[in-house]
Amino acid sequence: MSLFKLILNFYVNSSIHVALAVYSLVRITEAYFKLPYNENLDYFIFYGTITGYNFIKYAGVAKFYHISLTKSMRLIQVFSFFSFCLLVYYGLKLSSNTLIYFFPFAVLTVVYIVPFLGGFQKNLRRVSYLKIFLVAIVWSGVTSTIPLIVGKHQYDYNIILLFIQRMLFILVLILPFEIRDMQLDFKNLKTLPQKIGIEKTKKVGFVLLLFSLTMEFLITTSFLYKNIFLLICFILLLFLMRSSQNQSKFYSSFWVESLPILWWILIVIF
Repeated sequence: MSLFKLILNFYVNSSIHVALAVYSLVRITEAYFKLPYNENLDYFIFYGTITGYNFIKYAGVAKFYHISLTKSMRLIQVFSFFSFCLLVYYGLKLSSNTLIYFFPFAVLTVVYIVPFLGGFQKNLRRVSYLKIFLVAIVWSGVTSTIPLIVGKHQYDYNIILLFIQRMLFILVLILPFEIRDMQLDFKNLKTLPQKIGIEKTKKVGFVLLLFSLTMEFLITTSFLYKNIFLLICFILLLFLMRSSQNQSKFYSSFWVESLPILWWILIVIF
Protein backbone atom coordinates (compact mmCIF):
# COMPACT_ATOMS: atom_id res chain seq x y z
CA MET A 1 0.00 0.00 0.00
CA SER A 2 1.33 3.45 -0.94
CA LEU A 3 2.26 6.00 1.69
CA PHE A 4 -0.62 8.26 0.59
CA LYS A 5 -3.17 5.45 1.08
CA LEU A 6 -1.70 4.62 4.48
CA ILE A 7 -2.01 8.24 5.57
CA LEU A 8 -5.55 8.54 4.15
CA ASN A 9 -6.64 5.32 5.89
CA PHE A 10 -5.25 6.54 9.20
CA TYR A 11 -6.80 9.99 8.71
CA VAL A 12 -10.27 8.50 8.19
CA ASN A 13 -10.05 5.50 10.53
CA SER A 14 -8.68 7.52 13.44
CA SER A 15 -11.71 9.87 13.18
CA ILE A 16 -9.67 12.98 12.36
CA HIS A 17 -11.88 13.60 9.33
CA VAL A 18 -15.18 13.36 11.21
CA ALA A 19 -13.75 15.53 13.99
CA LEU A 20 -12.76 18.15 11.43
CA ALA A 21 -16.33 18.02 10.05
CA VAL A 22 -17.76 18.62 13.54
CA TYR A 23 -15.19 21.38 14.18
CA SER A 24 -16.22 23.02 10.88
CA LEU A 25 -19.87 23.05 11.93
CA VAL A 26 -18.89 24.79 15.17
CA ARG A 27 -16.95 27.44 13.22
CA ILE A 28 -19.94 27.89 10.89
CA THR A 29 -22.15 28.60 13.90
CA GLU A 30 -19.62 31.17 15.10
CA ALA A 31 -19.60 32.81 11.67
CA TYR A 32 -23.38 32.92 11.34
CA PHE A 33 -23.92 34.61 14.70
CA LYS A 34 -20.68 36.60 14.80
CA LEU A 35 -19.48 34.82 17.92
CA PRO A 36 -15.87 35.36 19.04
CA TYR A 37 -13.49 32.52 18.24
CA ASN A 38 -13.28 30.30 21.33
CA GLU A 39 -10.12 28.21 20.95
CA ASN A 40 -10.60 26.21 24.14
CA LEU A 41 -14.21 25.30 23.34
CA ASP A 42 -13.56 24.53 19.67
CA TYR A 43 -10.57 22.28 20.32
CA PHE A 44 -12.35 20.61 23.23
CA ILE A 45 -15.10 19.65 20.76
CA PHE A 46 -12.53 18.57 18.14
CA TYR A 47 -10.60 16.24 20.45
CA GLY A 48 -13.80 15.14 22.16
CA THR A 49 -15.13 13.97 18.79
CA ILE A 50 -11.99 11.94 18.11
CA THR A 51 -12.11 10.39 21.58
CA GLY A 52 -15.83 9.66 21.42
CA TYR A 53 -15.87 8.21 17.93
CA ASN A 54 -12.83 6.01 18.50
CA PHE A 55 -14.37 4.78 21.74
CA ILE A 56 -17.57 3.87 19.86
CA LYS A 57 -15.76 2.26 16.92
CA TYR A 58 -12.93 0.40 18.65
CA ALA A 59 -13.88 -0.25 22.29
CA GLY A 60 -15.30 -3.68 21.46
CA VAL A 61 -12.46 -4.57 19.13
CA ALA A 62 -9.80 -3.69 21.68
CA LYS A 63 -11.63 -5.68 24.35
CA PHE A 64 -11.71 -8.94 22.44
CA TYR A 65 -8.55 -8.66 20.35
CA HIS A 66 -6.18 -6.74 22.59
CA ILE A 67 -3.42 -9.33 22.18
CA SER A 68 -3.42 -9.48 18.40
CA LEU A 69 -4.24 -5.92 17.41
CA THR A 70 -2.83 -4.80 14.07
CA LYS A 71 -0.19 -2.09 13.95
CA SER A 72 -2.73 0.37 12.58
CA MET A 73 -5.11 -0.37 15.45
CA ARG A 74 -2.37 0.09 18.02
CA LEU A 75 -1.41 3.37 16.35
CA ILE A 76 -5.04 4.53 16.55
CA GLN A 77 -5.13 3.53 20.24
CA VAL A 78 -2.03 5.64 20.94
CA PHE A 79 -3.44 8.53 18.92
CA SER A 80 -6.76 8.28 20.78
CA PHE A 81 -4.93 8.39 24.11
CA PHE A 82 -3.12 11.62 23.17
CA SER A 83 -6.39 13.04 21.84
CA PHE A 84 -8.00 12.25 25.20
CA CYS A 85 -5.13 14.01 26.99
CA LEU A 86 -5.68 17.10 24.82
CA LEU A 87 -9.42 16.83 25.51
CA VAL A 88 -8.67 16.98 29.25
CA TYR A 89 -6.19 19.84 28.70
CA TYR A 90 -8.73 22.04 26.91
CA GLY A 91 -11.51 20.88 29.24
CA LEU A 92 -9.58 22.22 32.23
CA LYS A 93 -9.56 25.63 30.54
CA LEU A 94 -13.36 25.71 30.28
CA SER A 95 -15.68 26.83 33.03
CA SER A 96 -17.64 24.26 35.01
CA ASN A 97 -20.89 25.65 33.57
CA THR A 98 -19.64 25.03 30.02
CA LEU A 99 -18.67 21.46 30.87
CA ILE A 100 -22.13 20.87 32.34
CA TYR A 101 -23.66 21.72 28.96
CA PHE A 102 -21.75 18.78 27.46
CA PHE A 103 -22.88 16.32 30.13
CA PRO A 104 -26.15 15.10 28.50
CA PHE A 105 -24.39 14.61 25.15
CA ALA A 106 -21.51 12.75 26.83
CA VAL A 107 -24.04 10.47 28.56
CA LEU A 108 -25.77 9.78 25.22
CA THR A 109 -22.41 8.87 23.70
CA VAL A 110 -21.59 6.43 26.50
CA VAL A 111 -24.98 4.69 26.58
CA TYR A 112 -24.89 4.57 22.78
CA ILE A 113 -22.18 1.90 23.00
CA VAL A 114 -22.27 0.59 26.62
CA PRO A 115 -25.02 -2.05 27.19
CA PHE A 116 -27.46 -1.05 29.92
CA LEU A 117 -30.81 -2.33 28.57
CA GLY A 118 -32.25 -5.84 28.55
CA GLY A 119 -30.17 -7.16 31.41
CA PHE A 120 -27.10 -5.17 30.28
CA GLN A 121 -27.15 -6.92 26.89
CA LYS A 122 -28.37 -4.03 24.77
CA ASN A 123 -27.24 -0.45 24.16
CA LEU A 124 -29.04 2.47 22.52
CA ARG A 125 -27.24 1.72 19.27
CA ARG A 126 -29.38 -1.41 18.92
CA VAL A 127 -32.71 0.20 19.70
CA SER A 128 -34.96 0.27 16.63
CA TYR A 129 -35.13 3.59 14.73
CA LEU A 130 -33.02 5.38 17.37
CA LYS A 131 -29.44 5.21 16.06
CA ILE A 132 -29.60 7.93 13.38
CA PHE A 133 -31.53 10.37 15.60
CA LEU A 134 -29.09 10.01 18.50
CA VAL A 135 -26.15 10.89 16.26
CA ALA A 136 -28.02 13.87 14.78
CA ILE A 137 -29.07 15.18 18.22
CA VAL A 138 -25.54 14.97 19.63
CA TRP A 139 -23.93 16.59 16.55
CA SER A 140 -26.55 19.33 16.43
CA GLY A 141 -26.41 20.13 20.15
CA VAL A 142 -22.62 20.22 20.28
CA THR A 143 -22.12 22.24 17.08
CA SER A 144 -25.00 24.71 17.36
CA THR A 145 -26.63 25.03 20.78
CA ILE A 146 -23.54 24.87 23.01
CA PRO A 147 -21.46 27.43 21.03
CA LEU A 148 -24.42 29.83 21.07
CA ILE A 149 -25.00 29.45 24.82
CA VAL A 150 -21.30 29.69 25.69
CA GLY A 151 -20.95 32.67 23.32
CA LYS A 152 -23.72 34.37 25.33
CA HIS A 153 -26.01 34.69 22.33
CA GLN A 154 -29.35 36.03 23.44
CA TYR A 155 -31.99 33.37 24.01
CA ASP A 156 -34.32 33.60 21.03
CA TYR A 157 -35.99 31.39 18.46
CA ASN A 158 -32.77 31.26 16.41
CA ILE A 159 -31.22 28.82 18.91
CA ILE A 160 -34.11 26.41 18.40
CA LEU A 161 -34.27 26.98 14.62
CA LEU A 162 -30.55 26.35 14.19
CA PHE A 163 -30.71 23.18 16.31
CA ILE A 164 -33.57 21.78 14.20
CA GLN A 165 -32.02 22.84 10.90
CA ARG A 166 -28.63 21.41 11.83
CA MET A 167 -30.28 18.16 12.94
CA LEU A 168 -32.16 17.84 9.62
CA PHE A 169 -28.97 18.49 7.66
CA ILE A 170 -27.03 15.91 9.66
CA LEU A 171 -29.81 13.33 9.26
CA VAL A 172 -29.45 13.64 5.48
CA LEU A 173 -25.65 13.54 5.83
CA ILE A 174 -25.97 10.17 7.62
CA LEU A 175 -28.30 8.57 5.04
CA PRO A 176 -25.51 7.55 2.59
CA PHE A 177 -23.89 5.71 5.52
CA GLU A 178 -27.20 4.03 6.34
CA ILE A 179 -27.58 2.92 2.71
CA ARG A 180 -24.01 1.60 2.67
CA ASP A 181 -24.52 -0.39 5.88
CA MET A 182 -28.01 -1.64 5.00
CA GLN A 183 -26.99 -5.31 4.89
CA LEU A 184 -24.46 -5.05 7.71
CA ASP A 185 -26.73 -3.49 10.34
CA PHE A 186 -28.76 -5.78 12.58
CA LYS A 187 -32.23 -6.33 11.11
CA ASN A 188 -33.90 -5.34 14.38
CA LEU A 189 -32.33 -1.88 14.09
CA LYS A 190 -34.92 -1.11 11.40
CA THR A 191 -32.84 1.65 9.83
CA LEU A 192 -34.62 3.81 7.29
CA PRO A 193 -33.23 1.94 4.24
CA GLN A 194 -34.10 -1.40 5.86
CA LYS A 195 -37.63 -0.25 6.61
CA ILE A 196 -38.67 1.64 3.46
CA GLY A 197 -35.97 0.77 0.93
CA ILE A 198 -33.18 2.79 -0.69
CA GLU A 199 -35.26 4.80 -3.16
CA LYS A 200 -37.80 5.97 -0.58
CA THR A 201 -34.95 6.80 1.79
CA LYS A 202 -33.53 9.13 -0.85
CA LYS A 203 -36.93 10.81 -1.22
CA VAL A 204 -37.12 11.32 2.55
CA GLY A 205 -33.63 12.84 2.45
CA PHE A 206 -34.73 15.21 -0.32
CA VAL A 207 -37.72 16.40 1.74
CA LEU A 208 -35.56 16.89 4.86
CA LEU A 209 -33.09 18.95 2.83
CA LEU A 210 -35.93 21.14 1.56
CA PHE A 211 -37.04 21.83 5.13
CA SER A 212 -33.45 22.55 6.15
CA LEU A 213 -33.00 24.92 3.22
CA THR A 214 -36.27 26.72 4.00
CA MET A 215 -35.18 27.27 7.60
CA GLU A 216 -31.96 28.86 6.35
CA PHE A 217 -33.99 31.89 5.23
CA LEU A 218 -35.31 32.29 8.78
CA ILE A 219 -31.92 31.93 10.46
CA THR A 220 -29.75 34.35 8.48
CA THR A 221 -30.27 37.44 6.36
CA SER A 222 -26.90 37.03 4.64
CA PHE A 223 -27.40 36.46 0.92
CA LEU A 224 -23.90 34.96 0.74
CA TYR A 225 -24.52 32.39 3.49
CA LYS A 226 -27.81 31.38 1.88
CA ASN A 227 -26.13 30.78 -1.49
CA ILE A 228 -23.30 28.78 0.06
CA PHE A 229 -25.75 26.61 1.99
CA LEU A 230 -27.81 26.12 -1.18
CA LEU A 231 -24.68 24.87 -2.96
CA ILE A 232 -23.83 22.50 -0.07
CA CYS A 233 -27.39 21.12 -0.06
CA PHE A 234 -27.22 20.58 -3.82
CA ILE A 235 -23.93 18.65 -3.52
CA LEU A 236 -25.29 16.61 -0.60
CA LEU A 237 -28.39 15.78 -2.63
CA LEU A 238 -26.18 14.55 -5.49
CA PHE A 239 -24.20 12.36 -3.08
CA LEU A 240 -27.43 10.99 -1.60
CA MET A 241 -28.98 10.19 -4.98
CA ARG A 242 -25.83 8.39 -6.10
CA SER A 243 -25.55 6.38 -2.86
CA SER A 244 -25.71 2.61 -3.07
CA GLN A 245 -24.85 -0.44 -1.02
CA ASN A 246 -21.79 -1.01 -3.22
CA GLN A 247 -20.33 2.48 -2.89
CA SER A 248 -16.56 2.93 -2.84
CA LYS A 249 -14.64 2.70 0.42
CA PHE A 250 -14.32 6.44 0.97
CA TYR A 251 -17.58 7.57 -0.68
CA SER A 252 -19.39 8.26 2.59
CA SER A 253 -16.58 8.23 5.16
CA PHE A 254 -14.51 10.81 3.25
CA TRP A 255 -16.41 12.57 0.46
CA VAL A 256 -19.84 12.90 2.08
CA GLU A 257 -18.30 13.78 5.43
CA SER A 258 -16.21 16.47 3.72
CA LEU A 259 -19.26 18.65 3.05
CA PRO A 260 -19.25 20.49 6.43
CA ILE A 261 -15.54 21.17 5.87
CA LEU A 262 -16.23 22.51 2.37
CA TRP A 263 -19.10 24.61 3.78
CA TRP A 264 -16.79 26.24 6.31
CA ILE A 265 -13.98 26.77 3.76
CA LEU A 266 -16.38 28.56 1.40
CA ILE A 267 -17.51 30.85 4.22
CA VAL A 268 -13.88 31.64 5.10
CA ILE A 269 -12.95 32.33 1.46
CA PHE A 270 -15.90 34.57 0.62
